[in-house]
Amino acid sequence: MGHDHAAHGAGHGPGDHRGRLAVAFGITAAIVVAQVVGAAVTGSLALLVDTAHLLTDAGGLGLALFAAHLALRPPSPRRTWGFRRAEVLAALAQAAVLLAVGVFVVVEGVRRLAHPPEIPSTELVVFGVIGLAGNVAALLVLAGRRSATFNLRAAYLEVLNDALGSVAVVVAAVVIATTGWQRADTVAALAIGALILPRAFRLLRETSSVLLESTPPGLDLEEVRTHLLRVDHVRSVHDVHASLIATGLPTLSAHVVVDADCFTDGHAGRILDELQECVATHFAVPVEHSTFQVEPHTHPEHEHPTHE
Repeated sequence: MGHDHAAHGAGHGPGDHRGRLAVAFGITAAIVVAQVVGAAVTGSLALLVDTAHLLTDAGGLGLALFAAHLALRPPSPRRTWGFRRAEVLAALAQAAVLLAVGVFVVVEGVRRLAHPPEIPSTELVVFGVIGLAGNVAALLVLAGRRSATFNLRAAYLEVLNDALGSVAVVVAAVVIATTGWQRADTVAALAIGALILPRAFRLLRETSSVLLESTPPGLDLEEVRTHLLRVDHVRSVHDVHASLIATGLPTLSAHVVVDADCFTDGHAGRILDELQECVATHFAVPVEHSTFQVEPHTHPEHEHPTHE
């Protein structure tokens, strides 16, 4: 016997965040154009790396905007969750590209430390300030809903790191102007790389975990099993599985063994309601999309031997 809440999906849509993403994308794209010019004029590695990072993030924001559009499409018989996982795929792609950019920064930065080029500090600080101003504007647009989805979180973190990268460019320009130490540009580029790599690894790990259908963070399946066993007439719980479809959409399924007479005295339906109320209300990660197979205690004898 399986059962699902009638209100599944109610109130759990991904929300429409396309407006914020569109504004952030427009601002970021404009900064990219300005910094491409700046990198060509100054020859700065820090500005070039920041521009490459920014170009990646602009592409990521565009991808996030597209994914946000797909996520709002309704489910169908072929895609029962709709395109909710598009946001995870978009965040995964952004993480992979950021990782590549971070590796490039380290390799090129080490090379330039040995042979630093001449960098015009005045032009560098101008383009750095332009980038910083634009990034701050984009941050303000995204800040209010930055935790709503993987997509928005990835976008916010990208813009935040862009802003820090712009700060590094400005600091490098000031150091070059005041001391003449040309390696400041390369050090700033490496600092930007140091910001990129940990974020890329973290985002890659989190999105990969979702795609591998790992247990949602904060949900302890042993605790779930123990709690379900407290429901009257429940003898055992096995084949407990939980995964995360997309942000805010955990799912759980389990086989629940009950007394055989529950199927004749009307208890089975009430037990099912109690099981679903349990996982929806008693844990730090509420699970409203749950499916339980309720079985008489004689049924496990017929199950596949790998079932536990």
